[in-house]
Amino acid sequence: MGKILTIATRKGGSAKTTTTVNLSIALARQGKKVLCIDTDNQHSLTVSMGVSEPDGLPTTITTIITDIIRKKEIDPTAGIVPHAEGVDLIPANNSLTGIELTLAPLYGREIILRKYLNKVKHMYDYCLIDTSPTLDILTINALAAADSVIIPVSPKFLDAKGLELLLRSIADVREDINPNLDICGILMTMIDKRTNSAGQTHEKL
Repeated sequence: MGKILTIATRKGGSAKTTTTVNLSIALARQGKKVLCIDTDNQHSLTVSMGVSEPDGLPTTITTIITDIIRKKEIDPTAGIVPHAEGVDLIPANNSLTGIELTLAPLYGREIILRKYLNKVKHMYDYCLIDTSPTLDILTINALAAADSVIIPVSPKFLDAKGLELLLRSIADVREDINPNLDICGILMTMIDKRTNSAGQTHEKL
């Protein structure tokens, strides 16, 4: 049964998507079966994984969520885009922007993504979820579905404030929705070890 890792942060520009891509490929190179899921409406992970025209895809995470909401029987492998490095991707595109309004009035809206992962996680060793840098309903879904969360943080003041907010949110999710949610680690990013300074373009995992 695959372990579900959510990569989350409350501050943009902290190498969240870069962390997701690099970690997924590193795991694949160790022989692990890995699925990445893009839940950010900016779909940066999808583009980073080589999908040049995401709006032309017939099936995305939006399609999957919509089918679950409508209680349709879904094929858990539908929409998976294979990457040359041996990683599978559930992509996102601009259609994800409106999903918040669809989810907002629904009972059980926080566990829609969990329902999908319960169908697919047995196929993988790891499922990695890339999230938006805001605490929207999809990010709550990602935390509700996860076994662990990795928090990329750049050593800057605003990132530290965002970390404080995210830790509170994780505590709330753990109390109300997912008591087994664990913080796997706080990952320092955007550090140039040659100068011991932050804010450089040289990123390290």
